[in-house]
Amino acid sequence: MPTVLTSTPKAPEPSALTTLLASTSSSSSPHSATAIQVLHNLQHQHLWTSLQIHDLQAPNFSVSSTSTSPSIDQLSSSPSFLISGIPPHRIYTHPDEQLFMLERGLREDDIELERMFVVPTAHGQSWSLRKMAAVFDALPEDEEESHAQSLDDAKESGNNAEKAAKLTEYYEYRRKARFAKDWGGKRLLLAMVDRSRGGDGTVVYYVVQEGAVKPRQN
Repeated sequence: MPTVLTSTPKAPEPSALTTLLASTSSSSSPHSATAIQVLHNLQHQHLWTSLQIHDLQAPNFSVSSTSTSPSIDQLSSSPSFLISGIPPHRIYTHPDEQLFMLERGLREDDIELERMFVVPTAHGQSWSLRKMAAVFDALPEDEEESHAQSLDDAKESGNNAEKAAKLTEYYEYRRKARFAKDWGGKRLLLAMVDRSRGGDGTVVYYVVQEGAVKPRQN
């Protein structure tokens, strides 16, 4: 009589995110687990680079020009933190800034990408205008180093003299416009992870801006 061989179904391999969460004790904190998930999503699905972790409670909170690899220890050190990094393309352009660029024949690809801040949250997490205002207040004000680097890149970029002059004019005017908030106030991304009621862990990003926003014209 022939022998019948049976095989036991093999459980699927855990995802990279599940392995990452299971490999660190910091995932026991809901805030840390959310930050790890958002960081993983930004790095592997949205291709952000130069990711950093910033402790909102640190007295010397600032953005370093030298990028460092985020560690799990940084995520677990405090529940009050932000994620920052450089996206592969511009996330938002103010209408007046867009008009300034169009009048000078500048495209978004001509402008140097800037570091953006991301607030990691989960669906159903309690938030208020007071909390969001505190996050904006914690963002760094000094952009002199970034401004100087932008000017150097405009001069050393391989563009012709006319394009380099337009870029220099843009960066100079951008610094003044941001100081006067002519191009809007500070902005960041609010990352919300869907976990409630059997959520699939999808991360949705919302652009949040400080103060009133001028509407776009079609």
